[in-house]
Amino acid sequence: MILPANDSGSVTWQSPSNIALVKYWGKIPVQIPQNPSISFTLSNAYTETSIQYRYDHMLKDGPHIDFRFEGQEKPAFAKRIKQFVATLISSFTWLSHCHLHIDSSNSFPHSSGIASSASAMSALALGLCDIAQKIEGKAWEEKRFLAKASDIARQGSGSASRSVYPHLAMWGLHKDLKESSNEYAIPYTKGFHPRFLTFHDDIMIISPKEKSVSSTVGHQLMENNPYASTRYAQANENLAAIIQAMQANDMDTFGRIVEEEAMTLHALMMASRPGYMLMEPNTIEAINSIRSFRAESNIPVYFTLDAGPNIHLLYPDDVSGEVQAFRESSLRTLCYNNTIIEDHVGKGPKKIS
Repeated sequence: MILPANDSGSVTWQSPSNIALVKYWGKIPVQIPQNPSISFTLSNAYTETSIQYRYDHMLKDGPHIDFRFEGQEKPAFAKRIKQFVATLISSFTWLSHCHLHIDSSNSFPHSSGIASSASAMSALALGLCDIAQKIEGKAWEEKRFLAKASDIARQGSGSASRSVYPHLAMWGLHKDLKESSNEYAIPYTKGFHPRFLTFHDDIMIISPKEKSVSSTVGHQLMENNPYASTRYAQANENLAAIIQAMQANDMDTFGRIVEEEAMTLHALMMASRPGYMLMEPNTIEAINSIRSFRAESNIPVYFTLDAGPNIHLLYPDDVSGEVQAFRESSLRTLCYNNTIIEDHVGKGPKKIS
């Protein structure tokens, strides 16, 4: 590969967060999941990242990085970004001769129950892969581009690997899916009933506080969790079952698995050594209210949780009127400052010209 002596330019990518239906919890170095996962790609909750780059073959000891988040210097964010990009020199040798000015912003508030690392790292990865094509002077085929971006994103944040694809994405090896990989996610809607592509995700902000135990620490605690091996087997079984349910339009099985996954995730936290709890009293009250409403109305509305107290309310568009009326009457007052962020299954990242 012959690189130019000098090059410069800018790219901007917008990439969404995602919500896992089957969770990954526990990993081995480097960013390899202990079990496969599958997620809805969101739409309204996204990170937009602009990268101005200057490649100079005379520049040494790069990459040299300036980072701003929403126009402000954020030393902790900047440190993580710089450390992450430095690890990518083996993949992109040109980075050692680059100066990067990175500006990033979110469409959603920080600590709002939305996986900001998934949107942030996927947007950054897409931008870096775009720059690679420009500097190397060769356009990649779309499938290769997205797989490479997924791989790069995964090294920064495991769940970010799934955000580069629209609708639904699956990450991690599974015996029934030959195309699956631990190194990158794959788009997966093969044979799915179209109803699942209309799903809403209303994110109920039970608490905006920063988690008492980070996800990074939570993953590490799985190493000594007495239920770890059982959990990994359960996740593999649930992934196969939820794919079958979405292909058969089996809402009952889909909902059972989604809620089981959420409760299992938090049970694993409580059973860690040391154990900890991230649910709040209003989290539990909301769960009970959702289950009671579903039992009384027979309307397919379900909940899931990430590693925090905030509820993701999931339902197909054809029942949105009934669910939203219930949400307003019974759930909004359980949220911090009555905050609910409305989102839905989306079309994936896009390049901003």
